[in-house]
Amino acid sequence: MVLVRLFFAFLKVGFFAIGGAYSFLPLIEKEAVEKYHWLSKEEFLDVLAMVQVFPGAISIKYATYTGYKIAGVIGAIAANIGNMLAPVLLIAFGSFFYAKYKNTPTIKSAFSVVQLAVFAMIIALAFQTINLNQLSHFRNIIVVVLSFILFVYVKVHPALIIICAGILGVFLK
Repeated sequence: MVLVRLFFAFLKVGFFAIGGAYSFLPLIEKEAVEKYHWLSKEEFLDVLAMVQVFPGAISIKYATYTGYKIAGVIGAIAANIGNMLAPVLLIAFGSFFYAKYKNTPTIKSAFSVVQLAVFAMIIALAFQTINLNQLSHFRNIIVVVLSFILFVYVKVHPALIIICAGILGVFLK
């Protein structure tokens, strides 16, 4: 039964992970933390920090971590099949229609509004992933601002920013 729950929980994530990367994190939190209690809120945030260090899609790493924690290797497989099935089917189905209708005003408008909703969820998640008290330290504000500048304006690869931040964190204690 737990394998079925893992499959369907991550199938739901896969169906509604519109916008990529961080857009699905609220969905994973809802399923894995709030609904099934597979992860605590603290563990969810710790895993978020951990999965950002390793290569690959974040949803796959969350599905693997959660599935493995709950039911071992077979749990990781069940969660990942659920996670990947929806986007594979939807993109196969949607590719045909998108190619045909991508320039219609209705489709353009739909994608534009979805982008706004995903943007809002990413901002909300950003505030949830940090203890706001951390921003009361000047050096932490410098890290946030510098990371933002390096990413947005200097176009430094995000992996390099994360690695450097981790190294800096070792020395700042």
